[in-house]
Amino acid sequence: MSVDKLNNIRELKHWHGDLNVEKYVFTVGEAGEAFFNGLKEGKIIVSKCNKCGTMYLPPRGYCEKCFSEIKEFVEIPSKGYVHTYTIQRKDKNGKSLEKPIAWALIKFPNVEGGLIHKLGEVNLEKLEIGLEVEPVFKPKEERQGHMSDILYFKPLK
Repeated sequence: MSVDKLNNIRELKHWHGDLNVEKYVFTVGEAGEAFFNGLKEGKIIVSKCNKCGTMYLPPRGYCEKCFSEIKEFVEIPSKGYVHTYTIQRKDKNGKSLEKPIAWALIKFPNVEGGLIHKLGEVNLEKLEIGLEVEPVFKPKEERQGHMSDILYFKPLK
């Protein structure tokens, strides 16, 4: 049933109870696997379209510009910049944090997309859009191929 052809809202269907998704296994796919394996090695991996050359982060399997399948994954320099940011002053329950946390969208030169991550070692008074940053990774032996392998991004200055 298409919602745009629905004339009687009583015809809407909904799910009662819980939908147990934890018993299913979801994979990150070829692009996600390349990215997370890169993190495990302390690298930022992007997908690169062989047809138009566009690079994407997070990596994806198809180019949004020319619709070509992407099979190439490349390492980029880990130096990025703050595209936008916010300061978190309260936790998820509304309780004031002891110390505010800065979160940013980190973009990389010549790459579409970016990463949202925590900033560390940053003076909040000097935090600005365009600030150059680089990732600080966990020690190699502690990395597992997760986003948490990046502890935070720190300013280069």
